[in-house]
Amino acid sequence: MALLERHGVVTREAVIAEDPPGGFAAVYPILRAMEEAGRARRGYFVAGLGAAQFAMPGAVDRLRSERDAPEAPRVVLLAAADPAQPYGAALAWPRRETDERFSLQRAAGAHLVMVDGAAVIYVERGGRSLVTLPPADDAETARLAIGALEQLVAPMGPFRELVVERIDREPVAASVLAEPLRATGFRPSYRGYLLRRA
Repeated sequence: MALLERHGVVTREAVIAEDPPGGFAAVYPILRAMEEAGRARRGYFVAGLGAAQFAMPGAVDRLRSERDAPEAPRVVLLAAADPAQPYGAALAWPRRETDERFSLQRAAGAHLVMVDGAAVIYVERGGRSLVTLPPADDAETARLAIGALEQLVAPMGPFRELVVERIDREPVAASVLAEPLRATGFRPSYRGYLLRRA
């Protein structure tokens, strides 16, 4: 039940990422029994994931309500280790074909900005370094994602100040994202680009 509540849709990949004793083989009979008792549904809810998918009835209804594309892009900032963030567990991290430099992880202290469900910017632990993912190549998508970084220094955010020193392992000032960062409120400083809590 905890897996269903945490993930909404439980897949083999989601279970493997949590590494329970016995793995998916131990969890599957319980999920099947919950389906037979009417407490869970089995189906093919998320395209591209395995056939063994289970969800609570309410999660299925919510998925159906999200079939139509939203009018405005949805920008979400989540902790990289948050179960609602599927990359690195149910989904592979998006990569550029030539990019083997970065090892993205579902690590405590790291964050991920998604636009319409696509991973755009990975904020490494401590916030000093950003890694752009392929959707960030679109200028408008990158601008939306950068705007979400303000949440990190919001009154309930994890940082009093955010100092970005590097983007894709290069100095922040040399990045094509330097101007969108300044437009969001980041200011150049001797340490990098700085955004302080208001």
